[in-house]
Amino acid sequence: MAPLYKKALIIGATSGIGEALAAKLHGEDTSVIVTGRRRERLDAFTSAHPGSAGVAVDITALGDIPAFAASITQQHPDIDCVILNAGIQRGINFARPETVDLGVFDAEFNTNYVSFVHLTTALLPHLQRLSKEGTQTHLVFVSTSLALVPTMVRTPGYNASKAALHSWIVNVRQQLKDAGYDKIRTVEVFPPAVQTELHDTRHQSDLVNGGEIGIPLDVFTERMYEGLQKGDEQFAIGNAEEWLKEGGFEAQRMKIFEQGHVAIKGFLAKFLKSTQ
Repeated sequence: MAPLYKKALIIGATSGIGEALAAKLHGEDTSVIVTGRRRERLDAFTSAHPGSAGVAVDITALGDIPAFAASITQQHPDIDCVILNAGIQRGINFARPETVDLGVFDAEFNTNYVSFVHLTTALLPHLQRLSKEGTQTHLVFVSTSLALVPTMVRTPGYNASKAALHSWIVNVRQQLKDAGYDKIRTVEVFPPAVQTELHDTRHQSDLVNGGEIGIPLDVFTERMYEGLQKGDEQFAIGNAEEWLKEGGFEAQRMKIFEQGHVAIKGFLAKFLKSTQ
């Protein structure tokens, strides 16, 4: 079977889902470029996976992203898949405002949402060029089921950042379709809780044995890979699967979007200045 992608750039691959997915892709003959802040983890990955490449980057340094994107696409002009996976999660209790560190809240939004906007904006011209040349390309966002229903109340910043990302992805996907970029497949994945360092006490001091929360990483990785193979624009793993099935509330919401955005576009036409 042919590899899923020719070459995938994985943003946030020094641990957890990103690292595991990179290893799975590599094992299935997709060339991979892993990124993250921890150089030693990147070196360990590339040593264990011959032919892979590692690039150290801090995606919260927003001003550095255009140069990173230009450099990586120049060095690897055959990247046909970008997977945006990096994320942080913190417990914040707004019922006790005196304990709230808004710097932590800002960091969550910058990491989980704003940086993805900057990265996508910087990398899209490369994918658009390949698309115009006839190459199928892929833009994959690893989100969370909490973007759809924020049931974990202790993490309001995380939930809100992922909800913002989901709304933005829906609009960007449609904009690309409207612009004729049918060969850019924009995919959003909604994982459940997964056993990764996202929940470690080191990152969330109010948790104990947080690394045991969720489904095993290897189980999730196999399920996610299967979902990517199917080619759906959005898919979930775990409880949220029902939400995306026919009759599920997210499936219904997407139907409303499909009808509504066409109506709104038609209504606004006479109010918008021509771009021709």
